[in-house]
Amino acid sequence: MNLRQELFDSALWLAQAFFGSFLFLIILTMLLIKFSRWGKQFWQLTADYIDLKNNLKAIILFMVIVLLSLMAVRLSVLFSNWYNTMYTALQEMNVNTFWSSIALFTVLASIHIVLSLTNFYLSQRFIIQWRIKLNQRFIDRWTANRTYYKTQYSYNQLDNPDQRIQQDIQSFVASTLSFSTGLISAITSIVAFTLILWNLSGPLSVFNVEIPHGMVFISFSYVLIASLFAFKIGRPLINLNFLSEKLNANYRYSLIRIKEYAESIAFYKGEKTERNILLNQFDQVIANVWQIVYRTLKFSGFNFVVSQTSVIFPFLIQAGRFFSQQISLGDLMQTANVFGQLDSALSFFRNSYDNFASYKATLDRLTGFNSAMRSAEQLPMPTIHEHSDRLQVSNLTVKTPTYTTLIKQLTLDLRPDSRLLIQGPSGVGKTTLLRTFAGLWAYADGEIATPSNALFLSQKPYLPQGSLLAALYYPNEAPEKADYQHEEAVLQKVALAHLSEKLTRNEEWSQILSLGEQQRIAFARVLLNKPQIIFLDEASASMDEGLEDAMYRLLLQELPNSTVISVGHRSTLKRFHTNLLHIEQDGGWYLENV
Repeated sequence: MNLRQELFDSALWLAQAFFGSFLFLIILTMLLIKFSRWGKQFWQLTADYIDLKNNLKAIILFMVIVLLSLMAVRLSVLFSNWYNTMYTALQEMNVNTFWSSIALFTVLASIHIVLSLTNFYLSQRFIIQWRIKLNQRFIDRWTANRTYYKTQYSYNQLDNPDQRIQQDIQSFVASTLSFSTGLISAITSIVAFTLILWNLSGPLSVFNVEIPHGMVFISFSYVLIASLFAFKIGRPLINLNFLSEKLNANYRYSLIRIKEYAESIAFYKGEKTERNILLNQFDQVIANVWQIVYRTLKFSGFNFVVSQTSVIFPFLIQAGRFFSQQISLGDLMQTANVFGQLDSALSFFRNSYDNFASYKATLDRLTGFNSAMRSAEQLPMPTIHEHSDRLQVSNLTVKTPTYTTLIKQLTLDLRPDSRLLIQGPSGVGKTTLLRTFAGLWAYADGEIATPSNALFLSQKPYLPQGSLLAALYYPNEAPEKADYQHEEAVLQKVALAHLSEKLTRNEEWSQILSLGEQQRIAFARVLLNKPQIIFLDEASASMDEGLEDAMYRLLLQELPNSTVISVGHRSTLKRFHTNLLHIEQDGGWYLENV
């Protein structure tokens, strides 16, 4: 082997293969985007990342990875030629050529190792960077404009967003790179090794018809027919894999709910019901697993038969020519190696089908997530102006998702120190009205002006993960300082002085504190954040009347200029409010002074 000539030929081959591969990839991508559903899904998720203006480094990195993949293919070609030289030297008892071949193998193997490790590192770097970008994009959209909340009102309600963000993004990114480089390597290998096999194969007689270079045509026919059968057998795996991810996510969510609502379940003694729910969901998971097992047995069994047959196939075809001394041992062994490489390249499409089934399911989940967020972002919401110094409501009509009117043409104008109590029969839309004021309810028409510095207290307060201090300051960041005398004083005011020594302790506070204590944490949160307007949706319902009295007096004393709007059924609340808004069953309302 002339090394200088081989280096020149390899460089020329790489240049041609590189530019040809990228041209092929661009054309294929454009065709898939235009004519296939999954191509359009792929483009939804990929377009932002492969933008030349904003992400040139990622494109260059991908090009380097493709180049390394093509270099691996070229090395395979050189190894194939090495096989011929090596076994011919053994047949001819040529010692010098044998040791030269061993030296060449050492060089090629060293290059192969370096290329493989470099390719692995750069591929992982590309995957990690893309995963970071895609994760940030989904998280930004998911948390912006309360999309995480609004998706429950969209026509495409979203299940298991945690799985789609954490698991599916990782799978999509890794599989996309794997399929892209694998496709380029496979097609390049097909072209390269077909040319070698063309030169190695001779005429083949089939039913008294002589076929020039017959092994090439038989090889392609063998693999293509096998691939068609594999596609037929493996097609149901797409839906089965999609269903598997969904059923497992639902089962995992049900397990999490038991932890979240452990106390309520324990009080109800609902273990039997919860157990039945879990076992029923698990039965569905296992039933789907068995379907995947049976289908995979058929698919993998077929692939094993094809793969094992392909081992002896080239020897059967070339044996006659070898024994008649038309070809050397080196030619025979190179034929076996080339056929194996060609079979592997052609079988890429067959063997990747089950992986593509999972990939297609991942695409469906991520684009479904995308559609649900887009639907939530496009929901018509009432006009809310958040820079007013007071709450003003003009001609506000609130409806149910089925467009039944709850509240008709509500008009309010509350000065900053007003205190409004909202009452009425259950189901008339009191809590829904607060959601509308917060910009959470899509089924409302009218205009709302409200201070931007508002705080909503619900019947079950939200306590974030982390320290008690973080829970007190939520949704703002807790300050870092040497002592927390002010915070301890606030805890004492809301009758939680016993928690003063635990401010910086990280615990699952929603599981440790009683609901009444959690509601007092929410009142402490109000005192620390000092909002201009405070909405309380039965925020003291778990307290006795004495504690409720103390909490409201504390609000009026500490924040006399803040607007307080309460929803509650207790008549004792009236003395802490200046106005009463009564909502009636037919959507009517009236406002009176207390």
